[in-house]
Amino acid sequence: MASFLIGFIFSALFTLLIIKLGRRHVATMDIDLASVQKVHLEAVPRIGGIGIFVAVLLTGAYTMWREPLIGKWIALLMLCSAVAFGGGIVEDITKNVSAARRLLLTLIAAALGFYLLNAQIEHIDWISAIWILPLWISLPLTVLAVAGVANAINIIDGFNGLASAVSLCMLLSLAYVALQVGDMFVLVAALMVAGAIAGFFIFNYPVGLIFLGDGGAYFLGFMLGELSILLVMRNPQVSTWYAALLLIYPVFETLFSVYRRLFLRGHSPSMPDGIHLHSLIFRRIVHWTVGRQDGRALMHRNALTSPYLWLISLMAVVPATLLWRHTWALMAFSALFVVSYIWLYARIVRFRAPRWMILGKRK
Repeated sequence: MASFLIGFIFSALFTLLIIKLGRRHVATMDIDLASVQKVHLEAVPRIGGIGIFVAVLLTGAYTMWREPLIGKWIALLMLCSAVAFGGGIVEDITKNVSAARRLLLTLIAAALGFYLLNAQIEHIDWISAIWILPLWISLPLTVLAVAGVANAINIIDGFNGLASAVSLCMLLSLAYVALQVGDMFVLVAALMVAGAIAGFFIFNYPVGLIFLGDGGAYFLGFMLGELSILLVMRNPQVSTWYAALLLIYPVFETLFSVYRRLFLRGHSPSMPDGIHLHSLIFRRIVHWTVGRQDGRALMHRNALTSPYLWLISLMAVVPATLLWRHTWALMAFSALFVVSYIWLYARIVRFRAPRWMILGKRK
């Protein structure tokens, strides 16, 4: 628990400092208010990932001092994560790093994790069997999986507190399961990052004084991907479907977005649009709850959107946490989540959102 508290304190202090200093430098601000995915009215610092990264780095240094054996692995993990984080944070400041280059850097970071941390998908559990993967499948699958999770967290980072709270819940789940199987490295690493997210969250939600930015999103996504693989592969009693169900919300959101853009609309998968599930909930459900059009109402709608997605994510995180060793149940809940997601998306996009999602309209 000390790792969580130390990470929280460092993150809260650095995030507050970044908010104060960031407003003096236009390069650190999100000033593109006209983009299709923007839902805020004022320029906001978008380098919140720096506070999280530095907090985890300092907490890791403390861990290295107290527990040298664990600290060694945390140092390697931070070295790998710095590559993914670096591409994102440079984009946050310069606005000049293409999506392809950022993807390449996350692929390189995942490859480093494969070799330095032995974070590699070596098998996949089935109901009554285990599929052992040869190296020529394991390497590309691992690299694509980790890079995919990093990109997925960036995709869902559209509203105050959304990506940070979802990541926090997933990391706490990883910490719980790591505790059950006695994996102290994953436990400490997950709590470090979770604490850093919590320190950032108090400034990001509900009013959005600072944003994660690409750097923060890629860093959190990379850590989630790496720690999930490490936990599952280091501890065979944990089903590989635990990681699949735990991460299914951001991952399926990304896969569904690629399918929707490429096959249904004929656009490039990298082209941004405003019809992600969280965007639809904002425009077609929360809009009716807060009907006013002034700035305060927009901020309130922004904050009110995230809890819907928190609940959707928890539909996967909770059963994954409780059933982490039961492959058949994890597979069933994964299928149930996919069906539920598609059903809900289809209802909302056709202006037929379930009534239980629509709260009373405020004037």
